[in-house]
Amino acid sequence: MTSLLVVIGLLVLLLLGVPVGFALAFTGLVGLMTIVGFESALSVLSTTPLSTTNGFELIAVPLFILMAEFVIVSGIADRMFRAITIWVGRLPGGLAVATALAGAGFGAISGSSTAAAAALSSTSIPAMRRAGYEVKFASGVVAVSGTLAMLIPPSIALVLYGIIVEVNIASLLIGGVIPGIIVTLAIIVTIYVLMARDPSIAPAARPWPMRDKIRALRDIGPMLLLLLCVTGSIYLGIATPTEAAGLGAFGAFVIAAAFRTLSWKTTWGALARAVRATCMIFMIIIGAHIFGYVLTLGQITPGFVNWITGLDVSPYVVMAGIIVFYLIMGCFMDQMAILILTVPVMVPAITSLGFDPVWFGVLVVVAAEVGMITPPLGMNIFVVSRYAERPLSEIFRGVAPHVVSHIIVLALLVAFPQLVLWLPGTTQ
Repeated sequence: MTSLLVVIGLLVLLLLGVPVGFALAFTGLVGLMTIVGFESALSVLSTTPLSTTNGFELIAVPLFILMAEFVIVSGIADRMFRAITIWVGRLPGGLAVATALAGAGFGAISGSSTAAAAALSSTSIPAMRRAGYEVKFASGVVAVSGTLAMLIPPSIALVLYGIIVEVNIASLLIGGVIPGIIVTLAIIVTIYVLMARDPSIAPAARPWPMRDKIRALRDIGPMLLLLLCVTGSIYLGIATPTEAAGLGAFGAFVIAAAFRTLSWKTTWGALARAVRATCMIFMIIIGAHIFGYVLTLGQITPGFVNWITGLDVSPYVVMAGIIVFYLIMGCFMDQMAILILTVPVMVPAITSLGFDPVWFGVLVVVAAEVGMITPPLGMNIFVVSRYAERPLSEIFRGVAPHVVSHIIVLALLVAFPQLVLWLPGTTQ
């Protein structure tokens, strides 16, 4: 009963707008005081922050965030979008396709979805509006393309999942590559389905001479360099994810310096934003661990596992219910909070049904992508709305077809687990 009241209290605090990490820590502390007493609860509070944040693997989180910040400072996203636009922009819908490809490229050198949405918004929305694209259509493409950074390595969400579940982080990151490609293709297919219904929403742009196309390839070089430093080094076994994060952060710094976009102001700004984002994520981790003691002492996790395994239905029916749960939760809660709060309960249940935790981790992140673009709290929608200067409702309508395509991708990944598991298996 105490655990149930604590969960209800957590939901109330979140609805009141209390930061997720503090809401988790406060309700967890109150629950511990009720279950084990004041002194034991304070003992947990005094030891949990250090014990949960001193792991070597967690160093990857601030390094990947710092890498994303230096990528933004360097202007790689702008250069990459322009280069892709020169190659495909002359086609009908070419700028939208270029946005999706740039989103995948930015995701490959950044683990931050909101950073990707901001970078794409500042570049591709003005370009599409100048070309005569419908604003609702253009904004929807930008919002959904930004979510690719959650899945394509280096994914901060997958790193955190690996730390929580204690599975191989390298396998998780490599496992996100093929699903990331599939989601990118789904975005492009959705673009052309929408254009088939109304070609006027995405007119063709002007052609570019081959000379400019060849010259544009130079702007893709820095992205390929970072991709090799991070994903390539992990796949080849040259570096651990933490070491690859260090290589990526240093590589992004060097590229920003080479492009002469670094100054004391921009460097300090990048460091400050990375510190703030890291503190937010670490506070959520600390709060979730405190809250997790309540779930453990209240026997919620083993009770949930026993209930799941006792259901007289197909394991895939259970998995479908879990995915629907994540899709609904994504509409109301921060994706990192959902991940950290639910995964310790869900993973024992799905492994008891015979599912692979690496495969499940990728599914959860794809479901979390949907939460980034669904009302009422789709973070990417708010970012795009600010840059496009358009109402939220219009952008939510523009991104709705992409939500449907994401759900189809989820069904595809459930039906064919090897889409996730094949590539990690080649590194073993």
